[in-house]
Amino acid sequence: MLRIALAFCLLIPATAYAKTEKAILAGGCFWCVESDLESVKGVKSVVSGYTGGASQNPTYEDHEGHTEAVEVTFDNSVISYQTLLEKFVRSIDVTDAGGQFCDRGNAYKSAIYPLNADQKAAAKTVIAEAEALLGANIVTPVISASTFWVAEEYHQDYYKGTNFVLTRAGPKKQSNAYKFYRQSCGRDARVKEVWGANAFSH
Repeated sequence: MLRIALAFCLLIPATAYAKTEKAILAGGCFWCVESDLESVKGVKSVVSGYTGGASQNPTYEDHEGHTEAVEVTFDNSVISYQTLLEKFVRSIDVTDAGGQFCDRGNAYKSAIYPLNADQKAAAKTVIAEAEALLGANIVTPVISASTFWVAEEYHQDYYKGTNFVLTRAGPKKQSNAYKFYRQSCGRDARVKEVWGANAFSH
């Protein structure tokens, strides 16, 4: 019986034992964070949403007190939580306490929301490493996670969208409108200014 069990185990591919983990992160516009992190090897999905506020069922039109955030599901046999955070902090301006890039206010502040003690310890380590690397005060806080509310469907994978939307530069396909917004907001230029050669790029 033992031999049969062992033989059965040997037939199961190693990927069957892959463990998924979640991370909740805020880095300004959730469209951009979603776009950045979905490019990371080992990330299985990124969902845009809201967290950190007291209100129930927030919406894009009414999410006062909440911050735009993403919920990342990743395979921690491919990428660790700490490595994911290292890539995340290098994709944002960790020195800006008033928002991110051209988006200002509480809804766009950066934060790391650990889901357990191990994640909290890893987050503290990443922040300390960033401070040492940049020689600057890192203002991205580590805050215990609260309820993550999934944003409206039209926000999910916004950067891939094919619908046409109206922008300041006229009607554009959604994916092009996203690129126009990101460039106009100065996101990539500022990340490069803050992090230099250590900036996360994809």
